[in-house]
Amino acid sequence: MPADTNAYGDIFGGWLMSQADIAGSTVAIQVAQGRIATVAVKEFRFVAPVLVGDLVNLYARLVRVGRSSITVEVEAWAQREPDPTSTHRVATATFTYVAVSPDGRPRPVNIAGTTEL
Repeated sequence: MPADTNAYGDIFGGWLMSQADIAGSTVAIQVAQGRIATVAVKEFRFVAPVLVGDLVNLYARLVRVGRSSITVEVEAWAQREPDPTSTHRVATATFTYVAVSPDGRPRPVNIAGTTEL
């Protein structure tokens, strides 16, 4: 939307970061089987601008599960109009989440097997 653009008409980076955090958190919530909190963004790279009218797709991949932490990589891709086959990677990010108890304190992630996925 126009309210999400910078002075040059590109989508504001903060909007894309929030969408990437939402995408990554869906993976972390499934792994933690409950509430999580974002504790770190290790890296967020803006590779190309997102333009008004782009269809943005986000893909999240589980990287690591620790005692209470979950690391997820996210890629953002933009489909440019009017060519629906024209897609561009626009950002990559690595997020760390922590499983939290109802009182907001870190809790162990209950996952069987290896901690490196």
